[in-house]
Formats: sequence, C-alpha cells, structure tokens
Amino acid sequence: MQLEETSPATRRRPLDIDDYADILCRNRAWILTPLFVALVASVVIAYLWPDTYVSVATIRVAPPQVPESFVPANTSQDIQGRVNALVQLILDRATLTNIINTHGLYKKKLARMPMDDVIEEMKLNDVQVVPVRQSLNAGQRETEQYPAFQIRFAYSERFTAQKVTTDFVARFLEENVREVSQQAVSTTQFLQDRWEESKKKLNDLEQKLSVFRAQNMGRLPEEQQNNYQQLTAMQAQKLNLNMSMNRVNQERLLYENQLRIYRGQLDALKDPNAPEQAAERSDDKLADKDHEIAQYEDSLATARERYKENHPDVQRLLNLLAASRKQRESILAATPPPRPDTATPRVASAQFLRERRDLEAEAQRTQGLIQAKDVEMEDYRKQSAQVDGTIRNYEARIESTPVGIREYDELIRDRDLAKKDYEDLDRRLNSSAMSTALQNRQQGERLEQLDPPSLPQTPAQPKRPLMIAIGTSLGLLLGLCLAGVKETRNRALHNVKDIRAYSQISVLGNIGLFEPAETVQRRRRAAWLSWSVGCLAGIVIMFSSVAHYYATKL
Repeated sequence: MQLEETSPATRRRPLDIDDYADILCRNRAWILTPLFVALVASVVIAYLWPDTYVSVATIRVAPPQVPESFVPANTSQDIQGRVNALVQLILDRATLTNIINTHGLYKKKLARMPMDDVIEEMKLNDVQVVPVRQSLNAGQRETEQYPAFQIRFAYSERFTAQKVTTDFVARFLEENVREVSQQAVSTTQFLQDRWEESKKKLNDLEQKLSVFRAQNMGRLPEEQQNNYQQLTAMQAQKLNLNMSMNRVNQERLLYENQLRIYRGQLDALKDPNAPEQAAERSDDKLADKDHEIAQYEDSLATARERYKENHPDVQRLLNLLAASRKQRESILAATPPPRPDTATPRVASAQFLRERRDLEAEAQRTQGLIQAKDVEMEDYRKQSAQVDGTIRNYEARIESTPVGIREYDELIRDRDLAKKDYEDLDRRLNSSAMSTALQNRQQGERLEQLDPPSLPQTPAQPKRPLMIAIGTSLGLLLGLCLAGVKETRNRALHNVKDIRAYSQISVLGNIGLFEPAETVQRRRRAAWLSWSVGCLAGIVIMFSSVAHYYATKL
C-alpha cells in the first residue's frame, strides 16, 4: 500500500534488512536490465575483438670463449646500453617498413591510416624487447653481467607472428655482428692512427734530441760528471808533463854545466911542449881563479836544480861567478903576450892531442844530449799545449752546461712522455687487434639465440572470461546505482513501518490495493513478454558473436 509522499524536510528512518530486500525486489528491473545488457555487450565485444598472438624469442649475451683477463674487449662493456642501441637501430622506420611490406602486415590499418602512424602503433603496442629476470640468486651475478632478453611480437595471426619474430631475431643477431665488427675495426683503426702519430712524434723528438746531442757533444748534463773526471785526468797529465819538463830542464842544465866544464877543461888544457905559454898558464893565481870559477859553476848548477832563476841564492852565485870571471879576465889581461918562436916549429905532444880529442868528443856527446833534451822538451811543450787546449775545452763544456740544460730537459721530458704514450698505444693496439681477431672468429662476446620464436597456441589478448566478468560486474554496479538513485528520489510510504515512523499513528491493520485480476495478469504478461524477448535477443546476439568467432577461426 502506498500513501502520499512524505515531506522533503522529514528525515528518513534507518533501513533494515527487510527494507533492503524490499528495495531490491521493488527495483529488480532497474538492476537486472543493465546487468543483462552489460553481459551481452561484454560477450559480443569479447568475441568480436580480434585475437592477438604473441610470439616470444629469447636471446642471451654469450660470454667470450677466451677470458677477458687474457684478451680484453675493445667494444662497449655496457651490455644494456648496447642492447638498447640495437633495439633503436632495429626498430627504425626503414626496418619496420621493410618488415611490414615483406610479411604483408596491417593491411586493414594501412587502408585507412598512413604508414608512419601504423609504424608508431606497431612500436608502441606490438613489438617489445624486455630483459629476462633471473630468479636464482646463484646465477644473478652472471646474469647481470651477461643478461638475456626477449623479443615479443603480437599479431592477429600466430604463424605470421612467429615469422616476424624470426625475422626480428635474425636482424638483431646480424646487426649485432655487424655493429660489433664495425666497432672493433673502428677502434683498432683509431688506435692504429694514434699509434702512427705517436710513433712519428717520438721519431721527431728522437731526431731533435740526436741533433742537440751532436751539437752539444760533451756539454750534456749527463756528461758533466765525465767532464769533471776528464778535466781531473787532464790536469793530472798536465802536472806530469810539467814534472817531466822540469826533469828535462834540470838534465839539460846538468848537461850544459858538464859541457861548460868540458869546454873549460879543453881551454885549460896545455901543451907541455909550449915554452912560455905553458909557464904563464901554469901560474898559481890563474889556476886558483879557474878552480874558483869551476866551484861557482858547480854550486850554481846545484842551486838551479833546487830553486828558480829569481831565487836570491841563484842570483848571488851568478854575481859571484860573473865577478870571478872578470877577475880572471883581468889576470889574463895583465899577463904579457908570448913571444913568437920562429926558429923551430913546435910539435904537440901525443898525450896533449889525446886528451884534447877525448875532451872534444865528450863535449860533442854532451852537446848531442843537450839537443836531444831540447827535442824532448819541445815534444813535452807540444803535449802540454794539447793538454792545455783539452783542459780549456772541458772547462768551456762545464761552464756552458747550464746554458742549454732547460732546452735539453724539455726535449728529454717530451721524449719520455711521447715514449710513454707510444708504449701505451702500442699495448692498446695489440690488445685491440687481438680482440678484433677474436670477434672475427666469433669467439668473443656475442648474442646467441637461446629460445627460438615460439608458435603461440592460445591468444594472449583478449582475456575473454576476464572481460565478460568485468563487463557483467560493471552492469551490476550500474544497476545498483540506478536503483539507489531511483529509491533516493522516491518519497512514498511503502509499508507499515513507514506509516508508523512518519505519521506517529498507531496502525491497527492494513488493506491491500485492490486491482482487477485482468489488469494484473495483463501487466504480468507484458513484463514476461518483454523480458523473454530481451533475453532471447541477448542470447541470440551472444551465440551469434561466439559462432562468428569460431567460424572465423576455422
């Protein structure tokens, strides 16, 4: 029984379980209709939605067969970065266009969309390159160093999906081999060019250093110690030459003194057959003076051996010798000249002749010794001059060493740096050449197919049970929302509880609404007819969509 609507200002009473059941029963049409419509729509959409098959292939990064400690790789060690670069290279517009045209993909889309849009949708939705996660902790480190990844391609035909995935895998492996080979060759060529430049620079610096050494022979810093040693040796040789020259000079003086003695003896030699001269020359005073002169000469020779010419003792002996000789000359001058004997010729005695011949021979021999000493002295003087020149040369070298030491140090430093750079590049070049040879033999780090492209048996999309469940749930939720809205806007009193709550009147009994049976029956027939037609139409539509799906599958 329904009464007049309650006032909007009247607060509604709390609802209980019976009220909620009454609401559901009263609004069942508002709930079931969206539910059934959503069910039909979900089934139709799920089975009219084209299947999408995903073919999956696994590629792994195979470690090199030769340990990297023996032959380091000359390519990028960032595996993930290299894989990303290969993905960008494979999924470029030219490659995808070639794959689409080769396999005849997206014919319907190409009929209504440009190629660039189709390629963009293909890259976003159909092609994926994802890493493979390792679940075992033992192999996690190796997997991080040599990861694996999957290539996935989704398409409406499973055989086509497998073919396209196979094409992607082949292009991926081929492009990786080409990229790694090109990178290895480029690295080796770059190092080769740098090695040649470094070698040329090192040769130029070596040439400059050789020229500098040739121009400054003996004045190099590392030769300074040798220069000091050679200078010391030359000074010692000069000292030895001076000592030898002094010795020769002393011997020459002795020979000269001996020669003077021989000449004095030769002059003092008298012929015993000479009458007056022999008597006069045998004068005691003259003999004493001669003896005195001889003593002075001996003393002077001895003093010259010990002292220089400017020594006072030498000068004193020279003065005494000169005075004695003047005295002897004065004695000779005071002696009267002999008278010539014209009566009979004088015959010299044999002893006189023999003594004079012996003295002359000794004098000539002494004169020869003096000449030999002169020659020896001259040789020593030449050697001394050469040694003096050598000493001056070494002294000039030592003095001029700091002048070019800065330039020489710069050349040495540049040469050492260039040599270090050359040795480093040579080591890197050899390592890169070995790595390139290893890559050419397919024994280095490479990509290999771990799992071939799969042939999908069931579609990956759509998930039809999930779609139907979600669609039905949304329809039920929509029906409940519509029933709630309708019940909220309905202000009528529906049962005795509402009358008691809002009218504050005691209810003794209730009388149901009287309607003719024909009216009630006619309304029920109309409701059942509409529901039957709707349900039949929905079932037909659902079965038609399912039948169409399986018909197209066959």
